[in-house]
Amino acid sequence: MAQKQMVTEKDMFLQNFERECQTTSKLLKAYPANKGDYKPAEKLRSARDLAWVFVGEQRLADKALKGKIEMGGSAPAPATIQEVISEFEKQSKETIAKTSRASEDDLNRTVQFPVGPGKMGTFRAMDILWITLNDQIHHRGQLSVYLRLVGGKVPSIYGPTADEPWM
Repeated sequence: MAQKQMVTEKDMFLQNFERECQTTSKLLKAYPANKGDYKPAEKLRSARDLAWVFVGEQRLADKALKGKIEMGGSAPAPATIQEVISEFEKQSKETIAKTSRASEDDLNRTVQFPVGPGKMGTFRAMDILWITLNDQIHHRGQLSVYLRLVGGKVPSIYGPTADEPWM
């Protein structure tokens, strides 16, 4: 009888990460290119800056895999949503490749990560990868609201939308 192959946490992460990145790309591509500067309120980020967070998360995942996270000094968003999309897709592929190559020791290594103003906590690199994925999902929800507010069509994310019904 053939032995079942055990599914690892890394396998589960990669499966979820790839699926969620495809959904994020779909949402980014639905966003009107000429509405990148839109902000629903003065203290909020522009749509382009909010979308750029997706790239920052990939860079944070890379730092976690390397074993050292230093916050701050992020690059400003590029001039267009299309440039954000290109960089997000590139960085996402790199995150998949780097995570795929990471050993169990790499994934279980502990790193310091901010947990509040001036406070650090200790997390496994794998925990940081999950945090960045969850944060991507959170910010994607925000961007879907921006998309609706600028008159764009919201694609299916986890189910049908008014713009992409399933029936």
